[in-house]
Amino acid sequence: MAQNNAELDWVKQIPELDALQAGALKRMFDLSSQLPDDWSGMMGQTTLQEDFGSLRFQLAYMAYALALTHVHRMPAAPAVFRQPFDNLIQKILSPDCWLYWHYVSTGNGPFNSRQGELPAEWDPVARDNIMYSAYVQSMVLLYHYLFRDAKYADEGSLKFSINPLFWGAGGKHFTYDEHSLNDHLYWGMVERGFLGIACEPNCVFQICNQPPILGFRLHDLIYGGNTAEEVSQGYLRAWADFGVTTPDGHFNMMIQEHERVVITPPDAPWVDFWLGALMHAWNPEFVEQYYPGQLTRWSVEGPDGTLVIPPEGPMAPDEPRVASARDFGWAAVCASEVGDSEGLERMLAYADRFLNPVWQDGAYFYPRNDELQDAEGRFTAMDPHTGNVLLGYARLNVPHGLRKLYEGPWDDRHFAEPAVVAISGRPDLRRAWFDSERNALALTIGDGCGATPVKLEIGNVEGRDLPRLIRDNEDAPISMHREGDRLVIQLDRPVAQTMVLAW
Repeated sequence: MAQNNAELDWVKQIPELDALQAGALKRMFDLSSQLPDDWSGMMGQTTLQEDFGSLRFQLAYMAYALALTHVHRMPAAPAVFRQPFDNLIQKILSPDCWLYWHYVSTGNGPFNSRQGELPAEWDPVARDNIMYSAYVQSMVLLYHYLFRDAKYADEGSLKFSINPLFWGAGGKHFTYDEHSLNDHLYWGMVERGFLGIACEPNCVFQICNQPPILGFRLHDLIYGGNTAEEVSQGYLRAWADFGVTTPDGHFNMMIQEHERVVITPPDAPWVDFWLGALMHAWNPEFVEQYYPGQLTRWSVEGPDGTLVIPPEGPMAPDEPRVASARDFGWAAVCASEVGDSEGLERMLAYADRFLNPVWQDGAYFYPRNDELQDAEGRFTAMDPHTGNVLLGYARLNVPHGLRKLYEGPWDDRHFAEPAVVAISGRPDLRRAWFDSERNALALTIGDGCGATPVKLEIGNVEGRDLPRLIRDNEDAPISMHREGDRLVIQLDRPVAQTMVLAW
């Protein structure tokens, strides 16, 4: 045993999910595996899907969080992430996530009333609505890049369909694929001089035009080309006429496309942190220049060294103040991305102490709470987007995580390395990392497997002999054998342990 422990010392230097990270990831897996159109635990204060915590945002940022965790923490475990990621794609295609557009497309709202009522649109990606279409685009291209699965490149593989029972005989059906959707968004950018595509009619948000740039970059990584560079540089030139930031160092929120007028609320921390977290992927030095001042402006010291970003007020003067933690959630995500480890630690400490987290069957999250403050005046509100996704995203991300993903960290060598390609039982995999110099695969099993046997299938082992198995816990039996072109590890009585397969 002592010899085995010494041989495992190098493993301590590679990432391992801690209990809270594993719990946050489990929450996202659980939500991804719910039955179609079962949104239990994901519904906020409105069912209209117009707000910034709507289903599409929860699904998209769960996918981003899974991608970041897979790439930076568990790159040798595609089997852990592939099906949940695909489930999230299928869910965002549900009409529950895009039917709002039929009504929002008509305009006549606070920022587009001068245009009068516009024709209602059914196709959710044909015009404007970048706050939905870009998430579908970036998610399917992320899936292709992470798992080398081109299923969404097939013609008609992205289907936006609604099949009502008592109206609209035959339903409404719109088909795209990752190529046609990506091209459609690119030309939408070109037609607007790269200023961006509108969310609601007439409303070009900076934030919502960051995901398509990520999508363009992924398309470049998969198929070649330099679209992301073209779009991002065009974006900077277009916004130079209006200002990416305000004179006092905050990000401008949006432009009214018809009037060419900038709209930025005076009290909106989420604008700074959400935009910073996404723009950091392709413009990191710019974001890092403004982040310290933005954090100082919006943050409030909490008890015992904690840090909180309370909501500052409604987005518009006539908008009611809604109990939301989005300012706090996006600040945590931005801190994780720019590498502010101290700020992130202090924010998560506040959340874990005052925002009423729960454990549920191995999942860790913060349930919805519509009360803005507790009896002591401390901020306590929680919305599903922040509680299910954003704080978990921040906990799972690594410094510059989205930036490193944008750069394209994987090549053919990665996809030829031994990895967990299939898994069954109730696995609690905390570490999965192949070290090419040692020619060894390190796996760590947590204590959340229960009594169900766990079966791990290791792929990319053709031409390799059976590996030497090194373990730090030999109290439970384990079997290892070949099945076809895979190496199979069977744990009949799973217990927490680290193992290394050394070739």
